[in-house]
Amino acid sequence: MKIILSGYGKMGRMIEGRALEKGHEVAAVVDPIVAAAGKTVSGTGAGIFGTIDDFEKQNGSTDACIAVDFSHPDVVVQNIRTFAKKKIPALVGTTGWYDKLDELAALFERNQGSLLWASNFSLGINLFYQIAAYCAALLDPYSEYDAGAYETHHNQKADSPSGTAKMIAGHVIKNMKRKTKVVWDKLDRPPEPDELHCSSLRVGAEPGIHGLVFDSAADSIEIRHTARSREGLVSGALIAAEWLDRTVKAGRHGIFTMDDVLA
Repeated sequence: MKIILSGYGKMGRMIEGRALEKGHEVAAVVDPIVAAAGKTVSGTGAGIFGTIDDFEKQNGSTDACIAVDFSHPDVVVQNIRTFAKKKIPALVGTTGWYDKLDELAALFERNQGSLLWASNFSLGINLFYQIAAYCAALLDPYSEYDAGAYETHHNQKADSPSGTAKMIAGHVIKNMKRKTKVVWDKLDRPPEPDELHCSSLRVGAEPGIHGLVFDSAADSIEIRHTARSREGLVSGALIAAEWLDRTVKAGRHGIFTMDDVLA
């Protein structure tokens, strides 16, 4: 598999190292900030470019490449548009762009491209989504149990709430009929019965905690996923990228999520 790494922060560097360990090729690193700083070669030898166009000018083609984007919410929308227009199959782990999902998915479909997106590529988190959906449906008939959610991340995370937390809340709303809307802001009042109150905390170096609570006067049920490091994200992202590469080479195109990978 030939990878174009879009974004060369902590996740990008970890994916680069793990991909090479697994025998994949990192064709290029695309990161305008790193390129502007004068860095031309990554730690493992791949060229660093400011844009996909810069890479194409030097190398001629992006054929057979898979783009893996862990960049930044400020640039991810433009990155995705570029992948779609150039028909580069793209795995996008950057969050903060889902308000434009329909528009960007339509662009890929018009160009017969392929997009695999997830708010979190960890296998554990994606299994957690299924557990959360099941628990929400199971407890929905029992009004004694209220529901709420929380998430904690390191103080360098660029967005709040996390895309993962939004996905968890979405699964609860979809499967718990008595909850119809999510409240992320602080509350200076008691929540309404149909509101799912969710909180975010940014502190220290915490790689990620996501929790879902069903609480009654008698007892409390809590499910929680705790990431010990970014290793789960890296492993899951490469598994997903390998799946996307096989899928595209088999002639299948479209908009995919981790549900497709797990299936």
